[in-house]
Order: sequence, then structure tokens, then C-alpha cells
Amino acid sequence: MKSGEVVNKRIHIIVGHYGSGKTEFAINYAIKLKESYDKVMIADLDIVNPYFRTNDVKDMLEKEGISVLASQYAGSNVDIPALPANIHSLFDDKNAAVVLDVGGDEDGAVVLGRFKQQIEAEGYEMLFVVNTFRPLTNDCDSILQVLGEVEDASRLKVTGIINNSNLQHLTKTDDVIKGQREIEIAAKKHGVAVSYISGLPEVLDGLDEKAKEKAFPIKRYLDLGYEF
Repeated sequence: MKSGEVVNKRIHIIVGHYGSGKTEFAINYAIKLKESYDKVMIADLDIVNPYFRTNDVKDMLEKEGISVLASQYAGSNVDIPALPANIHSLFDDKNAAVVLDVGGDEDGAVVLGRFKQQIEAEGYEMLFVVNTFRPLTNDCDSILQVLGEVEDASRLKVTGIINNSNLQHLTKTDDVIKGQREIEIAAKKHGVAVSYISGLPEVLDGLDEKAKEKAFPIKRYLDLGYEF
């Protein structure tokens, strides 16, 4: 797979523990898919975390031609776990590429189980986003534990892991490389590949040529409360 290239599947599921950066990745992935598909839909299925939601950048995504499906409570002061009312449109429109931004742990992944039959019938990729600088995914064993919990809850299999190791605006290339070592061990043990190394372009530029083959440069769209 070339740097920044997306998988040729219609359904793309993005999962990851709280603080992994999965929503930021999902937003960037949907924008990348728009280069290959006339119609792209992104669904905010994170019923666990009320912060840093896909719906927060709905206006920007819609300007890019990307449809956003979110609960009526997303972006409000009402913290009620609810799914988008029009969620079934994700499976009805076979011409649209779909990105599912799913809740950060096994509790959030339960929602996928409701649509297991539709998802498996079409084929899918499920990418597990990892930030090794978060306490619950900081080594191989903890990565595999959270990954297994997500698979059990969703009743779907992770098809690839994303190295999104970062220290926010303090991230250096060496931090990404350090995370990559641990994630590669976990991926090998689980029998999947490291699909992407995600990060800001200036950080990924320092990777060696082999690592750059998996580079997925992203932009920051969510307001994380600090400046670069």
C-alpha cells in the first residue's frame, strides 16, 4: 500500500481507546476517501465520549461534500447515548463509501454488534487506532487486551492497526518510532498488519523510507485546547 492510500472497501470502521485520536483519524480518512468516491458518509457512533466528536466539524465536512450522520444530541449539553436516526442509510446506499467513528472501548464497540450482519455481508475494514503514550495502550500486552475487548464486544475482527502515537503538539519523530516498535509486536501477535503510521506531515517527514510507505499525514481539525 502506498503512503496515504485507502483500502478499497465500502465500509471503514475506526475504533480505538479514549485518547487514541481515532476521531481525528476518521475525519482525515473520510476526506481522503472523497478523492476516490463521489459520495462519502461519516457516522458518529461514539456513544461513550461526548467530547471531540465528528459532529463538531460537521460544517467543514459538508463543505468537502461529505455527509455527516450523528445523534440529535451530539454537540448539545444532553449526554444521552443515542445513535443517528438515519443510520440505516449507511447500508442502503451501496454507492457511498462509509466511515464509522465508533466509541473508544468495548462499551462503545457494542453498537457495531447491532449491524454485524449487514457489515459482514458487504465486507469491511476495521482499523484499531493506538496511541502508545496513553496509559491503557502503552505496551504490547495492553494493546492486545483492549483490541480483544473491542473485538469481543463488536463481534467483528480488527483488520489492521494504526500507529497514532503522539504527545500532542510536543510530538517528535522519535516518539512515533518508539510507538511503532511496540505496535508492530502487537500486530504480529494478533496476525494483522500495521496499516498506517498517522501523524502531522512535519513529524512523519523524519521517518525512514520503509516507514514512510505506511505514512498517513493528517491535519488537525478538532479543537484540542492548545495551539501548534
